[in-house]
Amino acid sequence: MKITTAEFKGSAPRADMCPKTTLPEYAFIGRSNVGKSSLINMLTGHSKLAMTSSTPGKTMLVNHFLINNEWYLVDLPGYGYAQRGKKGMDKLQNLIAHYVLDREQLTCLFVLIDIRLEPQKKDIEFLDFIGENGVPFAIIFTKADKLKRQQVAPTVKKYVDFLQQSWEELPPYFITSSESRMGRDEVLDYIDEINKRVKSEE
Repeated sequence: MKITTAEFKGSAPRADMCPKTTLPEYAFIGRSNVGKSSLINMLTGHSKLAMTSSTPGKTMLVNHFLINNEWYLVDLPGYGYAQRGKKGMDKLQNLIAHYVLDREQLTCLFVLIDIRLEPQKKDIEFLDFIGENGVPFAIIFTKADKLKRQQVAPTVKKYVDFLQQSWEELPPYFITSSESRMGRDEVLDYIDEINKRVKSEE
């Protein structure tokens, strides 16, 4: 897929305030500082489309970007940033849960995992949560450039093997780097493939 246009369409503090649209939505979520904004900018080819920051927990709203006038890329708040305090965490968890569970336009949720880390409790809990609720999702391993090339495949296999201990069937997964643009074509082709399937079923 070639992205020709990417346009910011608005931010919403609640799932029921998101744009009224029938277009498919592909949402991106992950633990704070997983490289989500950098990945979104890399995928769209717009260096400043999503805000990047060295400070975790910057995305506090549901941000919608219209891509090629055909589908929405949705930037969701990160989960697991404890410094927001309990009240702030609860508010964000409710926002994420309502969007993920109630948003009919959600076509696929991309869950971002930092490839360098061992399986983290909050990631596993979130994967279990969306799995139990039947949310369609895929996994994106980020920051592959931070490992030596020969470390990438064994590291991902170790993570996948861990998930297979409790999952009968794993979702698709992708290995990416915002620095080298690794995985860009694979993720966009996957979205394109789903879009074509959605159109054929209309």
